[in-house]
Amino acid sequence: MPTTTLAPTPPKPSLRPAERLCLATGALLVLSGSLHLLVFAVDGGPWDGPVSWRKPVTFGLSFGLTLIAITWVTSYVRMEAGRRTALLVVFAADCVLEVGGITLQAWRRVPSHLDMETGFDTAVSMMLAVGGGILVVVLTAFAVASFRDRPTGPAGMPLAVRSGFAILLVALASGAAMIARGVVLTRTGHQEAAYHSTAPLKPLHGVSLHAVLVLPALAWLLSRTGWSHEARRRIVWGAVGLYTAAVVAAGVQAVLTW
Repeated sequence: MPTTTLAPTPPKPSLRPAERLCLATGALLVLSGSLHLLVFAVDGGPWDGPVSWRKPVTFGLSFGLTLIAITWVTSYVRMEAGRRTALLVVFAADCVLEVGGITLQAWRRVPSHLDMETGFDTAVSMMLAVGGGILVVVLTAFAVASFRDRPTGPAGMPLAVRSGFAILLVALASGAAMIARGVVLTRTGHQEAAYHSTAPLKPLHGVSLHAVLVLPALAWLLSRTGWSHEARRRIVWGAVGLYTAAVVAAGVQAVLTW
């Protein structure tokens, strides 16, 4: 009887230097956020408000996890290697800029965003706003690439990647809306109102920000099981539906309280 020879499994490609740099940077940002949680435990003070240790904690953790997620998830996106590397490096540098500026202002005991009290504070606020614009451009470029060509990966991963980026665009839009409204209120002399104007959109922004990590991570975990491709795709579809429902609920709440 003829024998069937199985093709050897191709070795997993090693990480490129830029990917290692981005993953290490993301880990350091997560560490920064964690350390500032300890600072909050020791120093105390309010958790909410424009001046609190919450901001270096949440931004360090969020930006660190997002940088790690984007570095990993974009490995499934079909795009030219040099372009992906350039976008990742710009994204990593921008994440450091954002977290660094927020952390600096927290130690100075002044608001990091929408603060126009002094020339230095205005410069930091504008730097963070410009950095936010760069984030929008880079992440939108990755999102467009994920929809232009079908992502690679195990069953359910293409759907998870595309859905994650689509929901991430909601986070970017809500973040831009918070900054825009805050700047308008600040420029018209309503500084205190500007600090509180971002509250209605924060749940929407927070929920939609991490879909690009949660959904692909689920698809990857399912690939480690012995379930069929169809079963895994159905589970990912269900997860996308549930996540979308959560985003819609947060969006409705934002509209009602805006």
